[in-house]
Amino acid sequence: MAKRDYYEVLGLQKGASQDEIRRAYRQLAKKYHPDVNKEPGAEAKFKEINEAYDTLSDEQKKARYDQYGFDDPTAGFGSGGAGSGFGGFGGFGGFEDIFSSFFGGGRTSSGTGPQQGRDVEKAMTISFEEAVYGCKKKIRLTVEDECTACGGTGAYSRNDIKTCPKCKGQGRVFMRQQTIFGQSTVQTTCPDCGGSGKIITKKCDTCGGKGRIRRTKDVEVTIPAGIDTGMTLRMAGCGEAGVNGGPAGDLFIEFTVTPHKRFIREGSDILLNVPISFSQAALGDSIEIPTIDDPVMLKIPAGTQSETKFRLRGKGTKNPKSGGSSRGDQYVIVHVETPTNLTNEEKALFEQLGNVQKKEKKSPWDRFKSLFQ
Repeated sequence: MAKRDYYEVLGLQKGASQDEIRRAYRQLAKKYHPDVNKEPGAEAKFKEINEAYDTLSDEQKKARYDQYGFDDPTAGFGSGGAGSGFGGFGGFGGFEDIFSSFFGGGRTSSGTGPQQGRDVEKAMTISFEEAVYGCKKKIRLTVEDECTACGGTGAYSRNDIKTCPKCKGQGRVFMRQQTIFGQSTVQTTCPDCGGSGKIITKKCDTCGGKGRIRRTKDVEVTIPAGIDTGMTLRMAGCGEAGVNGGPAGDLFIEFTVTPHKRFIREGSDILLNVPISFSQAALGDSIEIPTIDDPVMLKIPAGTQSETKFRLRGKGTKNPKSGGSSRGDQYVIVHVETPTNLTNEEKALFEQLGNVQKKEKKSPWDRFKSLFQ
């Protein structure tokens, strides 16, 4: 069966950012993980998602895939690309395991070496001002962390860590196995040390030999200026502790920004609706406009119409993706207000203006009616 486009597998458009790719993968992986989803086809779907993510999360692989698709001429034998001799068995798991079982070779993965800890995802809601100016916040996490008593070794002391005598510290042993082809020697995880190559003679009193403890910690988060709803901040090494000396996972924080009473955010730009009077629109004026920095003066030209948009360059928010080096603009949209509850003097002035306009030129209504004559 032909492979589906990797972007289609993750539900993305071509050219998606790494944040979008990572977010889509996490959502789909949770949904179709075989331990969670027992529906027929879930496991195959999970493997397809992992294969797509393996390519798109690597900038070099992604660039080649964007250029060549599955016909990458640089793909080598057994790489899983279209040019490989086995049409991508490596991405589905199973072929290599069978090969290893029969002949004791092939690429194996015991899962007992250093492994990165699990990532942690959190949601955070901040105010408009905090998003625009940037701020520092503390977030509380409950994670599997390295045991501070034993330093993650799981042993009472360093002297209680011994080299496994069965595997001589290799973590793997060779065993004879009967197969359909006869007896063969296969390499497998050492049953005594679980693949670590070490034996603990006395376990740590605090973690019971696990090398990890569950604890709650506060992490200070530096939120860059210009963050917006839906954006994700990655904090490397703030996730759960690694296994067998592997690095800690990462913390991903997805933000929601509460709206402002007056300012409207559109990416790095800001919109502001401002009311003006008939006389200001007709005669022109200079008015003070609030911005996220200091107020500025805006010149309203004579004859300005309602809904006219004025641009204040560089008065928008910073763009966190560019390191805060660039800023958007602020757009001021003026709305000409019709006066109500006129005084007698105001009524008289408007009547006088109306009589003058009737004598000198057609009214807007007269010009509109003439279009149908």
